[in-house]
Amino acid sequence: MLGRLGEMWVLLALGAASAGAVTGFAAGSLRSHSLLRHTQRFTRAFALFMTLAFVTMEVALLRHDFSVKYVAKVGSLASPLHITIVSLWSSLEGSILLWGLILAIFVTVFTQWSRDRHPETVPWSLATMLTVSAFFAFLIAGPANPFTPAPNPVPLDGPGPNPLLQNHALMIIHPPMLYLGYVGMTVPFGMAMGALFAGQLGPAWTVALRRALLVPWGFLSVGIVLGGWWAYDVLGWGGYWAWDPVENASFLPWLTATAALHAAMLPSRRDAMKGWTVSLVLVTFLLTLLGTFMTRSGVFNSVHSFTQSEIGPIFLGFLAFSLVACVVLLALRVDGLAGKGEIGALVSREASFLVNNLLLVAFTFTVLLGTTFPLVMEAWKDVRLSVGEPYFNQVAMPIGVALLFLMGVGPALPWGEPSGRKVAEAIGPPILAAVVVPLALWGAFGIDRPWPLATFGTATLATVVSLREMVTPVRVRMREQGESFATAAGRAFSRGRRRYGGQIVHLGIIVIIVAIAVSHAWRVDREFTVPTGGTVSFEEYSFTYARTENVKEPHRDRQEAVVEVTGPGGAFTLRPALNAYSTSMNAIGSPAVKTFPTHDVYVSLLNIAPDASSVGLHIYRNPAVGWLWFATAVVAAGTMLAAWPARKGATA
Repeated sequence: MLGRLGEMWVLLALGAASAGAVTGFAAGSLRSHSLLRHTQRFTRAFALFMTLAFVTMEVALLRHDFSVKYVAKVGSLASPLHITIVSLWSSLEGSILLWGLILAIFVTVFTQWSRDRHPETVPWSLATMLTVSAFFAFLIAGPANPFTPAPNPVPLDGPGPNPLLQNHALMIIHPPMLYLGYVGMTVPFGMAMGALFAGQLGPAWTVALRRALLVPWGFLSVGIVLGGWWAYDVLGWGGYWAWDPVENASFLPWLTATAALHAAMLPSRRDAMKGWTVSLVLVTFLLTLLGTFMTRSGVFNSVHSFTQSEIGPIFLGFLAFSLVACVVLLALRVDGLAGKGEIGALVSREASFLVNNLLLVAFTFTVLLGTTFPLVMEAWKDVRLSVGEPYFNQVAMPIGVALLFLMGVGPALPWGEPSGRKVAEAIGPPILAAVVVPLALWGAFGIDRPWPLATFGTATLATVVSLREMVTPVRVRMREQGESFATAAGRAFSRGRRRYGGQIVHLGIIVIIVAIAVSHAWRVDREFTVPTGGTVSFEEYSFTYARTENVKEPHRDRQEAVVEVTGPGGAFTLRPALNAYSTSMNAIGSPAVKTFPTHDVYVSLLNIAPDASSVGLHIYRNPAVGWLWFATAVVAAGTMLAAWPARKGATA
């Protein structure tokens, strides 16, 4: 019953999206207001039916209706309630259903926002978004149908979701965050296509496009770091990023979206780089499709990916169709987006944005090449190759330092054709600080590694500029208006909320890059075999294996090694564990982590002797990792501030 009901909602959603796409393109071609209204109604209908399909599947999971094939695949009577709820996105079909729901929400929000605005571009944009919606509704109705009946006899119980997805609470929020980032890119993609179809990209549409891009960029940023946190707390290898193909799949659109966010400032500020901005937005969407293909086709071997499925070729076909449509439309209409403005002097803010974009695009290309090259070689010459972490790190380190430098220099430089004196006044003090800090670290602490020192220097430059950009408006108001510090700060923040949000994001990114550099440069680890009651020393800590405790939970059996730790932070207990799931042949580890302001003590349980007389431990001292998670919250807060609608009269 629930399966048939769900299929009906999906088919109705497919019909609504398809009809809306047709009326949307017709409304744009004929400039028909009435057809646009019909398109908006179809959009709301698509959202309603997709929401009902999602709710139907959740009800089936909560009722343990094993007559539905997807419930029989991922459901289990032993699963806790929260695992049952989130099991909807634990496998391919359910994740595509969640994708459809999020897409419906984004398109509906855009429909509501654009109801009485920009009639020349909105029909084209809605038609594009609904075309994408129709494709995903087709997937849900066909090859990725989660409502298919289970084969007879109907099972009495199911295996539950993948054990790796049950092993940490982050799997509750990490996939939805990534989907909000991936799916949300459909809105700026539709807006960019609307600008191409209409042949114009006005200042108001550019500002709206940038904000529409900023929202999914923020979700994608948080989702990427949460994925790293999950890998850190679940996989037991002491790291958080290994340049895994599926990790790279989410990083690629993040890079181009970051470039697009910076490029989008130039059309409204200088009436320049309109075609480039639109191209970056289109590429970002295409990379989300590529990333989805990489995750769900099964062609890449990864702990993050789903098993091989028949949607891979279909997804590849839609990616090819989208690529051709983008290229053709750009070729036909990009000349109509040519602005009258020009890039200023070589040493100007516009030029720094351009170099920033070129670096991000170069970074994207090198990561894409390293990710896909082994697959291409295997298909072409049947040769298995591996492009590992050293390749990506060698590319990432110099580009990361260069981007940090531009993050500092760019906002400090004036627009247009600044004089040499103005340039020196703008960037002289920050560059001096960027030289002094590494020299001080080298002299005081003996730090002599070139890349960490370069990171510290450029991070200092970027931090000084960001703080100065936040303080300067306050000082100006205090000097010119005679206001107190509190009043000046409040009014400056109120009138320049997007500006302050952007600088807060910059500060968060700076902390993330520094934390990555420190954690990679100074991480130390060692493996030990420790008998019961035995003690081992590692760095400044002593680790004593006290005992093993067995914990039985409804969905797993857990063996915990109780490890007593003493060191500079005092005495504390860590409980690394091995978890046995009925559906997994091998136990899955759960490392234990103690976070201090400067470092993490990280203990992974490798094995337990049959009589529990000894354990194998892998102990890490990971510096600065906790700052990654803190900085992500800073980035999220800054993104919300920057994306929040400005008050009337406020400045960007």
